[in-house]
Amino acid sequence: MSRACGHSFSADVLSLKTASYAIMHLVVAILVAYALTLDWRKALAIGIVEPFVQTFAFALHGRFWRNREELARVRVDT
Repeated sequence: MSRACGHSFSADVLSLKTASYAIMHLVVAILVAYALTLDWRKALAIGIVEPFVQTFAFALHGRFWRNREELARVRVDT
């Protein structure tokens, strides 16, 4: 069992939830890009690239907060 957001999920359910979120993110990105550009080709290009860029940005964001917490712990220990 995995713990995500305080809920217990089986590995299968967590995998399905992750896949459905990825699809939803892709669709929303394409729809927002279309609303801004009114061009399906541009919307598809932006909508496909944006989730990949967001994945890397999320990883960097997580690293920033882990480092921040570690610095805070070091300051408390000294």
